[in-house]
Amino acid sequence: MSSNLLTIVFAAALVLSMAVKLWLATRQMRHVAAHRHAVPPAFSRSVSLQAHQRAADYTLAKGRFGILATAFGSTVLLGWTLLGGLQLLNHWLLQTVQPAWGDMAYQLALLVSFALIGGLLELPFDLWSTFRIEQQFGFNRTTPALFASDVLKGLVVSALIGLPIAALILWIMATAGRWWWLWAWGAWVAFNLAVMVLYPTVIAPLFNKFEPLTDESLIGRVQALMKRCGFAAKGLFVMDGSRRSAHGNAYFTGLGAAKRVVFFDTLLAKLSPGEVEAVLAHELGHFKHKHVAKRIGAVLLASGAGLALLGWLANQPAFYTGLGVQPNLGVPNNALALLLFMIAVPVFGFFAAPWMARLSRRHEFEADAYACAQASGNDLASALIKLHEDNASTLTPDPLYARFYYSHPPAGERLAALSLQPH
Repeated sequence: MSSNLLTIVFAAALVLSMAVKLWLATRQMRHVAAHRHAVPPAFSRSVSLQAHQRAADYTLAKGRFGILATAFGSTVLLGWTLLGGLQLLNHWLLQTVQPAWGDMAYQLALLVSFALIGGLLELPFDLWSTFRIEQQFGFNRTTPALFASDVLKGLVVSALIGLPIAALILWIMATAGRWWWLWAWGAWVAFNLAVMVLYPTVIAPLFNKFEPLTDESLIGRVQALMKRCGFAAKGLFVMDGSRRSAHGNAYFTGLGAAKRVVFFDTLLAKLSPGEVEAVLAHELGHFKHKHVAKRIGAVLLASGAGLALLGWLANQPAFYTGLGVQPNLGVPNNALALLLFMIAVPVFGFFAAPWMARLSRRHEFEADAYACAQASGNDLASALIKLHEDNASTLTPDPLYARFYYSHPPAGERLAALSLQPH
């Protein structure tokens, strides 16, 4: 593999991906702005012009912000790689940390430093998104103190969870020989499964309060639904989502017997019991069709393939020099290889987004059909309209933008499909 060829291919992929992102974003903004003046006929009886225009303005504000964030992110990525940012950081840590603390400390310091610098560079965008855009449209309920607390908790949790698995992976890379990637993949799979089990009871409560659902009528409906669907959960919980945002949601979390159903308090405040049941039936449809298991399996298989590829790339000097870094002499390159791989893969993986979005939309249609068979399709339709309106989701996305990015079908397509289902 030639380092010059890799440099050219990486630079071309980076420029092309940024160009596609900007082109799609401008298409989306033009399309939404052009249809701002009138509610689509399918929604004229259920969505007011004021709500429709608010959704359009919210979409345009996020679009303008997204263009800036995309340009900045691509510039930072170029700075880390071909402009020598990662090379400078690596050289400094080699001169300071490695002689005093050894190879493992140097490698962990490289990973941590990269993550902290990246987080600091993204912090202004997070602040602007939360306290400017979300605040402007009435969604933000996060205080500066809560925002700071979340950041600090996130750092602590990331350190407690991330550093041990990072050290384990680096140790495996250094000691397990040619097939290290297979052992590392096994450790990664075990780690992810453990996190899925621990997240509901250990990690999530650090950030939100979870209280048992107390609405007896709703409990009865939900339990009857789960019984019909052959689904067992450890409990039904309400999360204080309103503490941070006005957006509503519901989700399942955990694995096996540790599964639990979680409703945002904002969702329960907006939907009727029948609509909540229909939304939950949709989520159960994902489990019934094994969408969740398939997605987890696909991610784990992709991570195995990625580690196998990294196992080969880590031994290619051109992999480092082609991405703007000189490989270390006499010192392990494992952390450096991991970082370069994590930087490069998303650039090329971006072009798989349309396929992944299409698969996700197909799963959503299947889950909707299941919900109509187990609950009221009319309730599901009315819930979707309410959630689109309350979350200021545009009803008129650009078709090409939606095909490329949308993990859920546009509202018009989704309601049209629901109208064909038996209610």
